[in-house]
Amino acid sequence: MARLRSGHEFVCQGSKSLSYEAFEREVQACARGLMALGVSRGDHVAILMGNRLEWLIADFAICSIGAVMVGLNTWVTAHELAYLLEHSDTRVLVTSGRFLKYDYLLMLAEIRRLAPAALAGLRHIVLTDENPASTGSLSWSELLDRGRQTPVAQWQAAASAVQPTDVCYLLYTSGSTARPKGVLLQHGPMIENMWHIGQRQHVTTSDRLWLAVSLFWGLGCENALFNIMTHGATLVLQEHFDAQEAIALIDRSRCTLFYGTPNMVTALMATPNFSALGLGQMRGGATIGSPEQIQRLIDAGLHDICNIYGLTETYGNCHVTDAGLPATLRLRSVGQALPGNLAHICNPLGDEELPVGEIGEIRIEGRVLLGYYKDPQATALAFDTNGYFRTGDLGHVDAEGFLFFKGRLKEVIKTSGMNVSPVEVEEVLLSHPEVLTAYCVGIDGMEGEDTMVAAVVVLKPQATLSEKILRDLCVQRLARYKCPKKILFVDEAQIPLTTTGKVKKNEIARLFET
Repeated sequence: MARLRSGHEFVCQGSKSLSYEAFEREVQACARGLMALGVSRGDHVAILMGNRLEWLIADFAICSIGAVMVGLNTWVTAHELAYLLEHSDTRVLVTSGRFLKYDYLLMLAEIRRLAPAALAGLRHIVLTDENPASTGSLSWSELLDRGRQTPVAQWQAAASAVQPTDVCYLLYTSGSTARPKGVLLQHGPMIENMWHIGQRQHVTTSDRLWLAVSLFWGLGCENALFNIMTHGATLVLQEHFDAQEAIALIDRSRCTLFYGTPNMVTALMATPNFSALGLGQMRGGATIGSPEQIQRLIDAGLHDICNIYGLTETYGNCHVTDAGLPATLRLRSVGQALPGNLAHICNPLGDEELPVGEIGEIRIEGRVLLGYYKDPQATALAFDTNGYFRTGDLGHVDAEGFLFFKGRLKEVIKTSGMNVSPVEVEEVLLSHPEVLTAYCVGIDGMEGEDTMVAAVVVLKPQATLSEKILRDLCVQRLARYKCPKKILFVDEAQIPLTTTGKVKKNEIARLFET
């Protein structure tokens, strides 16, 4: 891309900007600097900072020499950081030192004091911002200086040895219910899958993608980053999401593509300058959420917005709706499988495939993770006897291969001896024009009673809706055992979210305890 788009802007952050050619020069200097530190093929190098130019430069530098980039969650605690650094076998950590309220240097000092074994394999820390003198670390500028003193031929030899099947990324799952698992991803599938994602979104060299979702998240460093890179477009970084600044940035930077979650959309539309600026020149991009949540973006001018489906393990997305499809289909379906992937809808209790239209577990054949790092048992459990990756999600496909997501398998509610899909109930609630969003969960019944179906509902502004109206709607559309016995109206801000903006379904039930 540096040869094809040499002078074209690849990335900008604030007042800083790099063309494709300039970015390649920075990447090469950083890669040679890492080699001067002894980093070689297969070594693990971690990145811990917000969305910055240095994140991207380090990422491409690491991968260019056959090393493995370890993406670390910027909201990490000292306890979590100790686990991730030790489990990932990180040799070099590239960090800003601090990010928002998080002091990573203080965390590292605490780990050295309380759990020094976790840092036994860590040989170098590279600081982009802080003075390294007092920490025994290396500054970012020193790293690049060392790189410029390392022979180019040495870097070229390392780069030419990298193969499509080599591991490029080690990304960790959110770990909301257990220890996070390390997902191993390869060079070839990463580039190919993201090319196809960009094709579905009709990305061109003139597009400018606003990126405030964290780069350590698959949506950022898998999906958005390589989507833009493979299409010669431009990435506009926001170091961390701030709704008011985002509206100004989107307008000022003439962004055309949106990447974000429903809670981000809500925050953007609540800012004082949204009524004046809106979402500027944006035309499309990618999002997740209910049909009503996606419709909000279409109403705001993003007529080409795409609905997406996938996991970190499936290289960000395995399904994307084409931007040229009718909006009605993009609202409800997550699209057909990307070329090179195939969805199988199987009986969750076995491996037999179910007929078209029947709900079962979504299993993916094609571009999926190589395995979970240092966890052969989890890797074995992740695949069925046919070699298909078990997503743990429910859905069905129609005759044309369009996939319809129906929730998480582990979120199925068992009540009165029957299974209830939360998404089925949510779809009925969302069909009411005054409902903004809804989430269905199982809650404990009274002593001796069965699990109850319950729903949390967020109404649209100025809406006045009674629980009885929604109950009657459910009775008309659902079998009795599927109808929520409790409905709780809440503000959207009360919905518990992960650090990456996903709804914590396992915490929704707690809202009924207050």
